[in-house]
Amino acid sequence: MEQILPRIIYQSDKDIKKPLEISYEKTCDCTPNKLNCMTAKEWIKSQLGVWQFTYEKRDIRNKEIHPATFPISLSKRVIELFSHQGELILDPFVGSGTTLIAAQDLNRNAVGFDLQEKYLQICSERLDNNAGLFTNTWQLAIQDDAQNISSWISPESLSLIWTSPPYANLLNRSRKNKSRRNRDNGQLGKIEQYSQDERDLGTMSLEDYTVAMGDIFEKLLPLLQPKAHCVINVPDMWWENTRITIHVSLIEELRKRGYELRNIIIWDRTNIVNQIGIFGWPSNYITMGVTYEYLLDFWRPPKDVQSEEDTSTIESTTLL
Repeated sequence: MEQILPRIIYQSDKDIKKPLEISYEKTCDCTPNKLNCMTAKEWIKSQLGVWQFTYEKRDIRNKEIHPATFPISLSKRVIELFSHQGELILDPFVGSGTTLIAAQDLNRNAVGFDLQEKYLQICSERLDNNAGLFTNTWQLAIQDDAQNISSWISPESLSLIWTSPPYANLLNRSRKNKSRRNRDNGQLGKIEQYSQDERDLGTMSLEDYTVAMGDIFEKLLPLLQPKAHCVINVPDMWWENTRITIHVSLIEELRKRGYELRNIIIWDRTNIVNQIGIFGWPSNYITMGVTYEYLLDFWRPPKDVQSEEDTSTIESTTLL
């Protein structure tokens, strides 16, 4: 008998069977060699290396609800590009549930994880409000540390990992942006960090953050099907007049953990950024980081490639 799943699983729910019995087989009529359900025309549009999106009414933009959100349209683009209908999507840092909403729209199964109960409740409300009368997929949010995801998800059941994780300690400081000084929106001087939970990646230094991300994604790699993609949305940041290249650190770390980088896509945010101030003039040129972010596209290498790498490692160790 198939497991009946709720919208939310809390840490206190001890009677949930693991791993989850959630469908991950595609339900479309696409041939086995197809990456997705896209037409050739849709594929060509997605080949552009710079993407731009707009917000819709269902999007959450209020930072009082969640400090870091992204458009549903962005999530839908990633999910459409790297999965088929009926397949299973994972968001290890689900936040307010945008990935789950996009998966629901596109007839994909999806599971999201977050430490904070308040965000899971937002996920549940959004999913219930968005649900149609007829659906054969399910989306749910689980309150647990991303380090524990491998106990919930069966090996090689994921077609896509898509997430926008906490960005080291980027939000864990008082907001002093010049662009916020003349706006009466309560953001100036505010710390917008998700939580002060010591497990929260947003409380960590870049060095600790990078290692923690590597640890998490190393455990997630066996959950992906071979050649399935993992897309991570990250910005860089300025810290005490130094550019902190989060995207470079993550690329290097995930390569060490067995992932292969396939693409880097730029999310052009210029059309959704509010009024901005002048930075560095006249002596110190600084690009406005809020106007773009990175979409790092990795995949799990095909098994024959992984086997060759494993053999090479063994041979190198023997020679040493």
